Amino acid sequence: MTQTPERHLIKKYANRKLYDTQTSRYITLEGIAGLVRDGHTIEVVDRDTGQDLTQVVLSQIVLEEEKRGPARLVDAGADAIHDRGQALLDYVRKTLNVPGDLVNQVERRRSDLEGMVDEAIERALRRLRIPSRHDIDRLNERVDKLSAELKKANPNGVKPRTAIKRRG
Repeated sequence: MTQTPERHLIKKYANRKLYDTQTSRYITLEGIAGLVRDGHTIEVVDRDTGQDLTQVVLSQIVLEEEKRGPARLVDAGADAIHDRGQALLDYVRKTLNVPGDLVNQVERRRSDLEGMVDEAIERALRRLRIPSRHDIDRLNERVDKLSAELKKANPNGVKPRTAIKRRG
């Protein structure tokens, strides 16, 4: 009978100790790496603030794994260790993609907010009878049209004759 992977809530204390609430024991970064390699889902939170620290802790684990480097893979079980390391890396990548989604969501909301602010400013300018950027653009278009019509009516650019005053 195969066990289904469990979810482990790990609380990080101010003294930097990590406590696995599933097993009711303190756990090391290496222990967390082992849980991830075994397919368990983990969530690391600050015990006092409840802030999600999962990505930070997973980044620390990856950094520690990188520091140890290929020297750990020298023994006969190199392939097994590599596969387990790949599982950890895949989990970290999946977890780190979440912020990308959040960034997109924040960007979309920021854009919506900018649109709302622009509309509010335009309404306020209309109430104060101050021309908006849109009003000025429309006026410039009208001036351009009138200039084009004048050029069309007077294609050679001939200036009308004016009376010359004689001195005398």
